[in-house]
Amino acid sequence: MARASPTSLDIVAATGLAIGGIFGLAGTFVGTAELRESFWTIDGVAIVVAATLLATKYLRQGQDCIAAGYLTFAAGESLLLAGNAAGLQASVPSYVGGIALWSAGLIMISAPKTFPLWVRLTALVAAVLFGVTVGRIIWGAPLLPTSAPLPALGYPFLVLTFAGWIWTLLKRGP
Repeated sequence: MARASPTSLDIVAATGLAIGGIFGLAGTFVGTAELRESFWTIDGVAIVVAATLLATKYLRQGQDCIAAGYLTFAAGESLLLAGNAAGLQASVPSYVGGIALWSAGLIMISAPKTFPLWVRLTALVAAVLFGVTVGRIIWGAPLLPTSAPLPALGYPFLVLTFAGWIWTLLKRGP
């Protein structure tokens, strides 16, 4: 059975994920607060748009767990976006809430066997790394969104997950 070509909304969602991944990683490594906040704002808006479009797509397909996972992920990204302008230290409370929701959303999206195994595994690794970060911050570790090894180690796994979602959206054929 042949798979239909990607729709224009698939392309918009894939573009949002790509922009989010690129600007999110770039924001983590830039030197100035203004540039970081600008990059993370672009990242956040692109990911919220992509995640809500994907939630709609999977809800229409009857895949409620995946749709709810994308909505949970979008809610988490919204918290990150809301705290962005406050600066690194002041954003930590919304950051903790945001990555906690990221973790939950990634697990919900990866639970069904809809995506390839490698995509589900990268999402689960990211979810665990972000979950551990949440626990450490709640228990008093002085971690910022740019701290290494955590949470910084989770970002490449998240971006690999985005790449898998993009690949799944855009692939053609049986």
